[in-house]
Amino acid sequence: MIIVTGGAGFIGSNLVAGLNSRGLDDILVVDSMGNSGKFKNLRGLEFSDYLEKGEFREALVKGLFDKKKIEAVFHQGACSDTLNTDGRYMIENNYRYSRDLLDFCLKRAVPFIYASSASVYGLGKKGFREEAECEFPLNLYAFTKHLFDRHVRKVLPRAKSQVAGLRYFNVFGPQEAHKGRMASMVFHAFHQVRNTGKVKLFEGSDGYGPGQQRRDFVFVDDAVKVNLFFLEHPDVSGIFNCGTGKSRTFSDLAMAVINAMDRGTVEYIPFPDDLKGKYQSFTEADLANLRSCGYTEPFENLDVAVKRYVKLLFEKDGYLFGEDD
Repeated sequence: MIIVTGGAGFIGSNLVAGLNSRGLDDILVVDSMGNSGKFKNLRGLEFSDYLEKGEFREALVKGLFDKKKIEAVFHQGACSDTLNTDGRYMIENNYRYSRDLLDFCLKRAVPFIYASSASVYGLGKKGFREEAECEFPLNLYAFTKHLFDRHVRKVLPRAKSQVAGLRYFNVFGPQEAHKGRMASMVFHAFHQVRNTGKVKLFEGSDGYGPGQQRRDFVFVDDAVKVNLFFLEHPDVSGIFNCGTGKSRTFSDLAMAVINAMDRGTVEYIPFPDDLKGKYQSFTEADLANLRSCGYTEPFENLDVAVKRYVKLLFEKDGYLFGEDD
């Protein structure tokens, strides 16, 4: 059995699809369904069972998984709202939950592959290498991710099974509709063009001109491929960047959407006051670590990936599967 926490979420459900494509369907999906519509992400996927996060944590404490054969745990579950300011909730959900699950895996020598975040780099003034000197989180979400990465670094020297953290950069692609305001810029740009004919971009910030802020945009298919690489190489542990290694401007992204839709223009809006000092105007993954561990796959070109995603947004509302599949 493979466990995927956050398995009804964005990256998690794409990961379940990736496992299915390799003939794997003995999968336990763990998530917090709520009223988010995440159930739509599970349509068309093959998995053996579903548990709410609370039920899953209780089952772990009671030892109900102690005798089950678990091939790997993909821990994708977290609150990804970068504007959430509930410290107690974020620490419990993003840090304590992760520690408990890691402890479970270490005691049973179960490979543990988890979602970290490029947000831990903050402004990235010292680069985007997986090193402590480069890390300075700007918000509570980033801090909780950073806190867990620090714990992982402490346990890695004595770990007898795989522990691999993937620092996702700006991931976009199908199955993200439930994320609302936290969905990717591609998702929002598509709906803005469809509804108003215009993509809204921020005016200049941190010395960057209008729309010239740069991010490392990575297609979710590539994030899945990186996850599956670690599943196939259980001898590889550490913390690794998961991005393309090449930043692109938000203007590039907007034009990729406009070109894919064959309509639309760009409108610049004032930079929000509540994001000042908390916004990454530039990110770009340093892939030296990932490449050195043996991952050689190329990353999808931004324009090609956006065109593929826009096609799904038109045809299936941005989901992997439709009624005709």
